Amino acid sequence: MEIMITPEIRSAIRTLQAQGASLRQIAQALKISRNAVRRALRAPEGAPPVRRPAADRAPPDLGATLERARGNAVRVRELLAEEGKTVSYSTLTRWLREAGLRTPPVRAGEYLFAPGEEMQHDTSPHRVTIEGRIVTAQCAGLVLAYSRRLFIAYSPRFTRFEAKDFLLRAACFMDGTCPRCVIDNTHVVLASGSGSEAIIAPEMAAFARTLGFGFVAHRIGHPDRKGRIERPFAYVERNFLAGRTFRDYADLNAQARLWCETVANATVKRVLGMSAEAAYVLEKPHLTPLPAVLPPIYEVVERTVDLSGYVSLDTNRYSVLCRHRHNTDYADVLIMPTPT
Repeated sequence: MEIMITPEIRSAIRTLQAQGASLRQIAQALKISRNAVRRALRAPEGAPPVRRPAADRAPPDLGATLERARGNAVRVRELLAEEGKTVSYSTLTRWLREAGLRTPPVRAGEYLFAPGEEMQHDTSPHRVTIEGRIVTAQCAGLVLAYSRRLFIAYSPRFTRFEAKDFLLRAACFMDGTCPRCVIDNTHVVLASGSGSEAIIAPEMAAFARTLGFGFVAHRIGHPDRKGRIERPFAYVERNFLAGRTFRDYADLNAQARLWCETVANATVKRVLGMSAEAAYVLEKPHLTPLPAVLPPIYEVVERTVDLSGYVSLDTNRYSVLCRHRHNTDYADVLIMPTPT
């Protein structure tokens, strides 16, 4: 959209300035950029109309680029830079506003947390491109409520086995835990109930204790209670996943971790006045240290021992100890995770 600074607009700018209006107020009133206001004020009286230079005009396919970036302006800027179109973030957001492609967000509320007081965990299904195919992957996320330091990882499914594997990796990434981990009421961690009456699955409660924390489920219909982890999922979809493809889950998780370290946690957050990584330095001394020996990740399945002294799991057969070799006995089979 091209803006021409006509003599009438220039006169209006000077009038508003004489009335004490700031550059921002003038720009908002006349729906032009502050740079355009500055250029108009610098121009002498009677100067011919000033057109916006070509470099200051939005590309014609901006809407398509925004759709490709899943609505994330930061990712739009990165994609434009890949095409050789370097633009400042303020200019990009002005282009989006002028094209009617962006509206200001509405704040729902705020919870305040002390350093090391709480962390939040949730999952979300994301559509990702792996080996040229679009598949649904489960994105698990954990965030420290005070510093907002984020860790995400993907897996094809998310059962209690994957939950324990993810929580251990997240705890190692944070190099500690908070005593309270808030989850929702549809989580695999729960055995039954909801909210304050939720019952945590015994194996998950025991696993959490070894890492120094406990689970707390928020009440039904109150997702803002874990807004620290709810909001980043949209950020992940619109920034991390936008325009990216992956070879396999190992590549996906390697890139996800790198993105957490170099983008999500390195970006200055307005609400903090610093990056999540800088706030984490303040929170780190308040975290519960990890145990010297980390808990194993396993899945327990019950199988009846056959007359030959074996148990079957999927397409495999495993021999068991002699004391279990009775058809009324059971054997516990431990399944260890595949590194990703």
